Amino acid sequence: MAKIRILVLIVHVSLILSAGGKVIFKMAGIVSTDESGLTFEEALRKANQDLPADIEFQALYIKMDANPIRSALNLCSAVISKGVHTVIVSKPENSDNNPPISVSYTCGFYSIPVIGISARDSSFSDMTVHKTFLRTVPPYFHQADVWLKMLQYFDWNQVVFIHSMDIEGRMILNRFQSKADEISIEKVIKYPSGDQDYKSYLRQLSSLQSRVVLLSAMQEDADQIFQDAKALNLTGEGYAWIVSEQALSSPYVPEGTLGLKLFLGNNEKEHLEDCVSLIVQTVKELVNGTLSEITDTPNSCNTTSSTWRAGNTILKALLDAKLEKGKTGQIAFDSSGDRLNPVYYFQNVQLKNGKPSIENIGFYGNPKVISNALEINESKIVWPGKKKTRPSGINISTELKIVTLESVPFVYTRKMTESDSCNWDRNERLCPLVNETTGIKEDYCCWGYCIDMLIQIADMVNFTYSIHLGSSGEFGSYKKVNKTGEKKWNGIIAELIDKEADMIVAPLTINPERAGRIDFSKPFKYQGLTILVRKTATESKLDSFLQPFEDTLWILVALSVHVVALVLYLLDRFSPFGRFKLAKNNDTEEDALNLSSAMWFAWGVLLNSGIGEGTPRSFSARVLGMVWAGFAMIIVASYTANLAAFLVLDRPEASITGIDDARLRNPNEDFKYATVRNSAVEMYFKRQVELSTMYRQMEPRNYKTADEAIRDIVNMKLQAFIWDSSRLEYEAGQNCDLITVGDLFGRSGLGVGLQKKSPWTSKISMAILKLHEKGNMEDLDNKWILEGRNDCPEKDTTPATLGLTNMASVFLMVAGGIIAGIILIVIEIAYKRHRGLKDKELELARNAADRWRGNIEKRRTLRQTLQRQREEQERLAKLATKKPTVEGNGSALGGVATGQGNGFSFPVDQTPPRPGHRLSYTEATGGLMYSPPSYRTVTHSATINNPVFTDKSAEDNYV
Repeated sequence: MAKIRILVLIVHVSLILSAGGKVIFKMAGIVSTDESGLTFEEALRKANQDLPADIEFQALYIKMDANPIRSALNLCSAVISKGVHTVIVSKPENSDNNPPISVSYTCGFYSIPVIGISARDSSFSDMTVHKTFLRTVPPYFHQADVWLKMLQYFDWNQVVFIHSMDIEGRMILNRFQSKADEISIEKVIKYPSGDQDYKSYLRQLSSLQSRVVLLSAMQEDADQIFQDAKALNLTGEGYAWIVSEQALSSPYVPEGTLGLKLFLGNNEKEHLEDCVSLIVQTVKELVNGTLSEITDTPNSCNTTSSTWRAGNTILKALLDAKLEKGKTGQIAFDSSGDRLNPVYYFQNVQLKNGKPSIENIGFYGNPKVISNALEINESKIVWPGKKKTRPSGINISTELKIVTLESVPFVYTRKMTESDSCNWDRNERLCPLVNETTGIKEDYCCWGYCIDMLIQIADMVNFTYSIHLGSSGEFGSYKKVNKTGEKKWNGIIAELIDKEADMIVAPLTINPERAGRIDFSKPFKYQGLTILVRKTATESKLDSFLQPFEDTLWILVALSVHVVALVLYLLDRFSPFGRFKLAKNNDTEEDALNLSSAMWFAWGVLLNSGIGEGTPRSFSARVLGMVWAGFAMIIVASYTANLAAFLVLDRPEASITGIDDARLRNPNEDFKYATVRNSAVEMYFKRQVELSTMYRQMEPRNYKTADEAIRDIVNMKLQAFIWDSSRLEYEAGQNCDLITVGDLFGRSGLGVGLQKKSPWTSKISMAILKLHEKGNMEDLDNKWILEGRNDCPEKDTTPATLGLTNMASVFLMVAGGIIAGIILIVIEIAYKRHRGLKDKELELARNAADRWRGNIEKRRTLRQTLQRQREEQERLAKLATKKPTVEGNGSALGGVATGQGNGFSFPVDQTPPRPGHRLSYTEATGGLMYSPPSYRTVTHSATINNPVFTDKSAEDNYV
């Protein structure tokens, strides 16, 4: 045994079903000393005693060689040739820098599971390279998990992280950053391993705010780092150093340093016993479960076949296995094969007799495994500078750098001249501006709401400050830079993140995006978003007199008139006491209420134009008429009141109604609106899905500053500007041509911005709350926002005088009525003429018919007269021989005596007709019979016999 320097213990687990049915497990593996090999054999012997008689474990071991090549050759000749299934590998004796890479590669090629008990390099966590490697010790970069618990315990939330540029340094930094939700890294310092001077890297620590330093370094690098840090006075009072396990072993580690030590991390004996227990437990479960035999076990390194299915099955079973009560604690593995739930000691470096001494001050374990997972005896800690009081971890400087932006009325600025200075009596403060393009520094004076607030807060919290204007002129947003696709913050937010400023005192809106990278104080002013537009005077439209009522109401009123008129007619028509019934009575002269009269009555009541004839007579109709009169009174009164509101009190109004206006939701080129780019308002629209259309419309038109946008609103180059309500309400109060429209939306607060985890955050917030309680914030509102407003016309209650433009539509309506009347009269005349021509034709036809009937009647009368004359001539012929006599009957015809002969009477003083003389119509009938009615006459009948006509048949003889 003396010739063998390194004993390799090969744990060969071979599952063989013998002829008698006995299952044999063979184990073999790699350790550093003979003592460790004997420990393994004893652990395996005890395991066999507790197993059933049909299961047996066998062991083989050799020493680990520090040379990777010889180590691989020994593995092939002494282990794989025996058909090994699982290898437990340690480290070479007296060497911590020779990880078992060759063992891992070789076993991984043949799918043989390997369990490491000392390798802690981060490279073994890559399962794509080390396919079958597990380990009972955690990798070094898992210390980041315990560092976080330690920082939370001491209430430190800001650190400086120093690490090497190799894979170990990058891995521990990535692990820390991925889990540090509440811990911020103020600065990451990377150094090259093996350097002889680290002062250039460490010198920047003094200018940083954080005094908690996390160091990940190998012992060789830690030696130089600690010496350089001590030389720069970076290890004294106020600092807190937390270092890795490797760095803690440095002889130059300063007093007060905190570090970690893995529980039983270097105890090979305990880890061997835990590995044997874990393998026995896992194989026993496999035999009792799905795995009945193992075949095709690799037995030579000369074969090219690298797929061993049973080996993969054993590997998967080991990854899922868990040893609850191991000597080193609970053993389990994550998906990368790394140890879960390790236990660490917290250690503190203390000087005893002038030499560093490591003292345990507590421990940490997985809270799911250990009930009291974290325990620290803080009274045993000696901090840097031999202090017993925990340092704050932050260098609280009382000289703060304040960045602001011009934003009326919160911050006013003016450029200084050579002979000018800021007026401190007016609370003006110097705020230089460095031109972003040229780099030239220009002096400005700042004053306003925020400057007054800053002065009061500085007095309350007790700090001094220097103010400068943001060179970019923007608040800042998270956007892509250049064409790389990388996103970064810009504006004054970037200055705060990059530690170029300690505080932002400006109207900075609090939103989730910004709160993720910076801290905010309690809001000093609550506000929302609103829209600023230029006022537009209402144009008098031709239908302005119709504005008091909606179209629907006008239609209903017109319909109601006709319906009521119809019902009135029907009620009066069918009522027994209506005019229709009375009109049939000859004793009344009243006309019946027809439909036309009812219509006239309804319109007359509504328009109050007076009612003549045709009022309802029946009681039922009159009741309806009274109700209709009440309806008309209410409608007319309402119309009159609303007409006054629309016309008499007509005022300028906004062109849009608010954020839900159709012109904003459905934009067009004629209506332009915008906000300020890289601002909280822009981020709000970008974040809201329902406002995405508006965001796309505004994005190319957004302005750099609010002042530019407001100027374009005044000049009517921009129709609407969306911004903070406090600023826009101030502008509307200063300029009567501007007005804010709609309800507030996107409510938020304005706060003071500070660096993440800044020690000033709580102090500034408390100061702002006190200012609210004292009413100082209300005083600032009155001084800077509410006062100085112009008295705009909206405050004037004197009614405007109605002009022709307001009432032109009414006159046009009258003109329209006149024109309509003229048109109607023309139509009536034309219709009358048309009807007159027809009547004249009918009259001519009637006259022609009358003349024809007259001629027929005259001829008939003439024939009758001639017939009588013939008859009379026959009588006269008989009397022709007799002397005519004149008889008087003592009567007078018109007061003149008449004579009668042969039955013919004629006046006495009138000569009788001659014989043969044909009597005229007057002579035959007597002219006096046709005297005017003013003559008193006495009518006599007379029979005329003309003796001249002896032929009685002659028609002319008889009249």
